[in-house]
Amino acid sequence: MLINLNKLLWGIASIFIIYSGIYYSFHLKFIQFRFKTIFKSFFTIKNKAKGISPYQSLAMSLAAKIGVGSLAGVALAIYKGGVGSLFWLWMTAFISAPSSFSEAVLGVIYHKKDNDVYQGGPSHYIEKGLNKKRLAKLYAFLVISSYIFGFLTIQSNTITKSILEVKSMNPLIIGFMISFLTLIIIFKGIKTIASVTSKLVPIMAIIYLLFSLIIIIKNINQIPNLLYNIIYDAFNIKAFGWGIISSIIIGIQRGIFSNEAGLGTGAIAAATSNTKSPTKQGLIQMLGTYFTTLIVCSATAFIILTSNYTNLIHSDVNGIEITQNAMRYHFGTIGEQVLVITIILFAFSTIIAGYYYGEANLKFIIKKQKKIYIILLKTITALLLLVSSIMSSSLLWQLVDIIVAILAIVNIYALILLKDIVVEEWHFYKYKKYDKIKLK
Repeated sequence: MLINLNKLLWGIASIFIIYSGIYYSFHLKFIQFRFKTIFKSFFTIKNKAKGISPYQSLAMSLAAKIGVGSLAGVALAIYKGGVGSLFWLWMTAFISAPSSFSEAVLGVIYHKKDNDVYQGGPSHYIEKGLNKKRLAKLYAFLVISSYIFGFLTIQSNTITKSILEVKSMNPLIIGFMISFLTLIIIFKGIKTIASVTSKLVPIMAIIYLLFSLIIIIKNINQIPNLLYNIIYDAFNIKAFGWGIISSIIIGIQRGIFSNEAGLGTGAIAAATSNTKSPTKQGLIQMLGTYFTTLIVCSATAFIILTSNYTNLIHSDVNGIEITQNAMRYHFGTIGEQVLVITIILFAFSTIIAGYYYGEANLKFIIKKQKKIYIILLKTITALLLLVSSIMSSSLLWQLVDIIVAILAIVNIYALILLKDIVVEEWHFYKYKKYDKIKLK
């Protein structure tokens, strides 16, 4: 039943994501291909002394994105949808990038001060921009459900599975260590979360991409043929029907899971920025979408495709086993150990960033929140991280995929209705008229 519901919701979500991407591409004059403007925005970031800087908000967003979705999720796409799903995963980056830009812009426009830092996201722009309080609270509830009960538990489950692949031990011990370290950081608040993720993201990215580059160089002769197979399989006429549709949906599904464009969660991180330019933050977030999907996910894909992955037999697949085997194939024990370290960094950064998403939306639901509710959320998060270390991977993925599909549908509905505000903000940025814009 869960499998059929998953397929139905992702069929609808895929239509929404593609429609939104095309819709905003035309209204924003194909902003996703303005690479000079995108990179210029990143390299001209100005950090202020107070609050969360634009770079820190990007790092937090990347921390939430570059989790196991970029490692296990890509492996799952290949395992379930074939190599053709990778093509649709890549296409998702270009199609959904304008949605990523738009939600970040709205996140900054509608953010509000929470003590000395900003807070915002889809719940805020759905409530203030659309005046739909119930829908805003529904979105907030879905974020809490998907991240605290879903995304974070998958990260813990993946860390546990990766460690157990190289060392036999009680999984609950691993779960306890994850829970304990998470509590230390999240109890210190958003500034500590932003600071930790801004340091973790560059380290984990450099380590992983360096090893993947070595693999690609060693197997450079295979790359042209692999690219041909990916494109051929994506448009395989013999598989036309549910085969090719399944490949497209799985590619989009895993692409969105990795870059989160269209879900609105990137707007939660973008909204924390102390920037005065919503458009600059939108451009920076769009760069994050490209980096996650086109660089990190592609690195994982080539690591797997140049290995002996087709000879493996798995049960209760998480996806990380496939990536782990590929690293073992290329580098032996060292490769396996490096991947375990990378997984821990990737997944742990996602856990602490994802927790903030849950907390921010709990604060939205409970306007006059008491500290006891936040403490309770932190305690529940720690317990779930512990329990998920021994849960079924397949069940976790199915539940998260269902909630994520609903998140995408609700958020994109809001994005389309708020199109005029995004387009107006883009025009202000282009013609340097920030003195005339009144942020709501």
